[in-house]
Amino acid sequence: MIKSIKDWPETERPREKLLQKGGGALSDAELLAVLFGSGIRGQDVVTFSRELLLKFGGLRGLLSQRPCDLEEIKGIGKAKIAMLFSIREIGLRHLREKMMKQNFVRSPQAVTDYLCASLRDQKREIFKVLFLDRSLRIMGERDLFYGTIDEAAVHPREIVKAALEFHASSLVLVHNHPSGKIDPSREDYEITQKIKAACQTVSIRILDHIIIGENQYFSFSERNAL
Repeated sequence: MIKSIKDWPETERPREKLLQKGGGALSDAELLAVLFGSGIRGQDVVTFSRELLLKFGGLRGLLSQRPCDLEEIKGIGKAKIAMLFSIREIGLRHLREKMMKQNFVRSPQAVTDYLCASLRDQKREIFKVLFLDRSLRIMGERDLFYGTIDEAAVHPREIVKAALEFHASSLVLVHNHPSGKIDPSREDYEITQKIKAACQTVSIRILDHIIIGENQYFSFSERNAL
């Protein structure tokens, strides 16, 4: 007979351990167990969570899945899927809050932390723009284009239009490479120059173009490629 977690010593129960010792004392499986609350028939919630992490290669792999993929897993219903996506979104919003209103030049880590977390696991290319005021503080962001980043997909006039809506003085261009590689393509260089030229007509500066890959990034500005 499978022993219920309620029968475990109090110091070993994930929820009690979390409250007594803090989140750092828990394994990834134990944190998931606190979130889920219950396992499946014949399997306690910690064991269920551990096997789930093994299947997807850890928390990052699990949280990057699509709902339709998770629905095929025995024991994961809509409630657990909603919990996972809520946790992912909370994490992204926390990083976004740390980035907003920051000076882009003085707080590059806050920016790249958010960009990596939001873009590195995307299955398609997303072209994002950060809008900055005269003090180089980030006022907002917007996903503008999807798919292969080239002249046919990215329209400089749409970027200028969005920048004027934000009353932005400077922009940071961002897109991801789903392959995980960060080396810019010829199209990346070409579209950067076209956007830069279009923005110059309305006195808006391009501060950087950042490519997000597998836990790393390429900065046009840092490489003197703008």
